[in-house]
Amino acid sequence: MIIGRRLAATLSGVFAALIVGATASPAAAEPRPSQDPPKVQLVLDVSGSMGESYSAGQTRMDAAKQAFNEVIDGLPETVHLGIRTLGANFRGEEMTDEACRDSEQIYPVGRVAKAEAKEAVAALEPTGFTPISHALREAVADFGGESDNSRRIVLITDGEETCGPPDPCEVARELAAEGIRLTVDTLGLTPKDDKVRTQLGCIAEATGGTYTAVQDVDQLTERLGQLVDRSAEVVVEAPAVVEGASDDCAAAPLLRAGVYSDREEIGEHRFYRVQLAPGRELRASVSVAADRPVDRDYAVMLRLLDEDGQELARGREAGHGRTDVISTGLRYPWAERAALPDADADAGSAASPSPDANGDGSGDGEESVLCLEVSNAFSAPDSVQRAPGMPVELTVDLVAAADSPSDVAAFGLARGWVPLVLLTVTGLVAGVVWGLVRRVFA
Repeated sequence: MIIGRRLAATLSGVFAALIVGATASPAAAEPRPSQDPPKVQLVLDVSGSMGESYSAGQTRMDAAKQAFNEVIDGLPETVHLGIRTLGANFRGEEMTDEACRDSEQIYPVGRVAKAEAKEAVAALEPTGFTPISHALREAVADFGGESDNSRRIVLITDGEETCGPPDPCEVARELAAEGIRLTVDTLGLTPKDDKVRTQLGCIAEATGGTYTAVQDVDQLTERLGQLVDRSAEVVVEAPAVVEGASDDCAAAPLLRAGVYSDREEIGEHRFYRVQLAPGRELRASVSVAADRPVDRDYAVMLRLLDEDGQELARGREAGHGRTDVISTGLRYPWAERAALPDADADAGSAASPSPDANGDGSGDGEESVLCLEVSNAFSAPDSVQRAPGMPVELTVDLVAAADSPSDVAAFGLARGWVPLVLLTVTGLVAGVVWGLVRRVFA
């Protein structure tokens, strides 16, 4: 009986494979090194609690100063560094507007004169409150105008926000939604404080950064150095920021081959247009990051629609439990001499001819404008803020298609009587084989 069950399972898998379309990983846009120097801003908490004991007989402030000095000594020459404080100047006992705006840049972002940077840090003494939200916004402003490179903020603190609202996690999401290539890493000096850990973890997660609870001065120095060194690594071109249409494809942006970022609220649909020419194959994928608490069951779907709104291909992925990112993809080939299934044959309804996305002329012929629809089935408690939407990354690639595609995606097997016949025949054959297997191995 065991052999029979194994053989039956194998045969069932073979038949199941007949009705599953092959998928291919979409090719990413070719990276190129950035010309703008990487920029890092160290944001240090200098509130009164930083004067408390930390490790090896040092206060938290002393440990931070030691870590800063060692990191500055080993700073890569290619990195532009700045230092900003929060809670360093206000000396009052009561929390006021002045206390909640207490953030100062003590060293500007740029090439570092090590002696001057260390001197600026050495003069700091624990003083005020903890206005994290205000300091984050000011730190972003310190970077200046637009940049083709990433910007990293490293926040070192022993406490949570004392001046909210706004909540610093929501501020981090808003900054990330602005498309300024910002990453915020957080280092917590009170590893046993659950509230601090939750808030700093949320800030980091909202911007694609990391949270680390550091236990002592050695770990603080090591982790801070790692984060600064990481910014010196070669940075690839960032995804282009795009805003998909929320109703239908009529007003959707036209995308060429590349990587794009957008924001999508819980339960929202987003639409984008793409052009596909004969002899080309569209490969697309989408990832949605759950940057806030969501319910246990969720799904993401990517659909390709023709000009009449009929589905040509789809990719779908679902999950259960905690997730950070969920992804799916699809591919759709259009053979050189094949008509686009279900598309209007009238040349007047097709898009005007234009060079293909790769510029090599291999997609000669009348291009057709298709629609990519991104949707999600996330849900969340009422207390979770919906805006800005969750981060979406969409990859679009156009490659050469086979003259006679053998992939089932090329023939639209998901529509009409074709899947019905295929499933019926497969079911009958599988049933007969299963009966024979049971008879032989019974």
